[in-house]
Amino acid sequence: MKMPVVVIGAGPIGLAAAAHLMERGLQPIVLEAGPNVGHAVRRWSHVKLFSPWENNIDRAAQRLLEPTGWKPPKPSDYPTGGDLVDRYLVPLASKTALHEHIRTNATVTGVSRVRFGKIMTRGRERAPFEIRYRNGAWEDSLIASAVIDASGTWFSPNPAGSNGLPAIGERELQSRISYGMPDVLGRDRSRYEGKHVAVLGSGHSAIGTLIDLTSLTEKNLRTQVTWLFRGKDLAKSFGGRANDRLKARGELGLKMEGISKNSKIAIELGFHVYRIARMEDRLGIVAESDGGARQVIVDELIVAAGFRPDLSALTEIRIELDPALECPPALAPLIDPNEHSCGTVRPHGARELAQPEPGFYFAGMKSYGRAPTFLMLTGYEQVRSIAAELAGDSAAARAVELVLPQTGVCKVTSSTSVPPAMSARADAG
Repeated sequence: MKMPVVVIGAGPIGLAAAAHLMERGLQPIVLEAGPNVGHAVRRWSHVKLFSPWENNIDRAAQRLLEPTGWKPPKPSDYPTGGDLVDRYLVPLASKTALHEHIRTNATVTGVSRVRFGKIMTRGRERAPFEIRYRNGAWEDSLIASAVIDASGTWFSPNPAGSNGLPAIGERELQSRISYGMPDVLGRDRSRYEGKHVAVLGSGHSAIGTLIDLTSLTEKNLRTQVTWLFRGKDLAKSFGGRANDRLKARGELGLKMEGISKNSKIAIELGFHVYRIARMEDRLGIVAESDGGARQVIVDELIVAAGFRPDLSALTEIRIELDPALECPPALAPLIDPNEHSCGTVRPHGARELAQPEPGFYFAGMKSYGRAPTFLMLTGYEQVRSIAAELAGDSAAARAVELVLPQTGVCKVTSSTSVPPAMSARADAG
């Protein structure tokens, strides 16, 4: 009997990986840490994706769904995270043959080779993988021929500190700090309404949150919003705007640009957080700058500064990562946000994702390490290629085809000015 391929994570990419493996005649076992499939997606269920349904459904997954009577959403409609779970992931996991291959509440605690520690080499590539996982209070293990880690990065957000470390005091003040994209207009509204809220970040998560908070200020005049921006040029955050081939993503940038110009929020430019202190019942957020230390006093802080991979379960396997991005080295020059801000990425698959440990692959958001430019289509093509390689069809694995919508901007050279009132606030101590 052939050993299974273990897929870590039952999000969109993990379930797509399992679907492709099944089409190739391989047996997947999907281990999901949460109680349900799409556990991470459920955390941002209120967020509307800036890519339509046609870019968010994997083809192998769709072929599994079609015989069940599943009705595909309108391709041009834009789903929320909740829609993605309810109309795609849940039917895929419950109504198809994938149902028998998914284990929830299964947190992976370690991956190794059977009888081979990390330093042992001779014969290593022939040893199967052993995957340890915890299900409630009990720990169990699986033996597998290969492992695809599609666990994502949602539960390991970057901290507020600009040097990559938590700001001094950040850990102690977690009750006033949230990460990612809280639902400020829905389930988390009472936490932020009528408060002074700071948002740290410059990507789409930060912009989406700032837009929602701005809407909250219009409903409750006591609500104040401050954007903490590490850079000095806002233009990069607005992306391709009207030139973006993903219309909704471009509209997001246009809307945020309008908000920033109309003085609806305070903006702190060049704000590099290094300390967070309790100021009676508020937070004092202190930053280093060229002109000396600055402080912003708020009620709540939302850190939307990106994510990083959690590699703690992989200490006993041999992986090679780019030293800066923590992604497979072959991907780094394609996705480095310091150099590359286009939506298009050179097609890549099993060959670029391969690790020194044969049979182990990162896929999905985790394959991008700390880079924030991942799109779901990229992950679907990754796992199609990986499944082909594991099935012995190297030709199909190498025949990677991927066309991503362009952002409309590759190098940001223009400057978006800040209105005089905001400039004064940005320079204030």
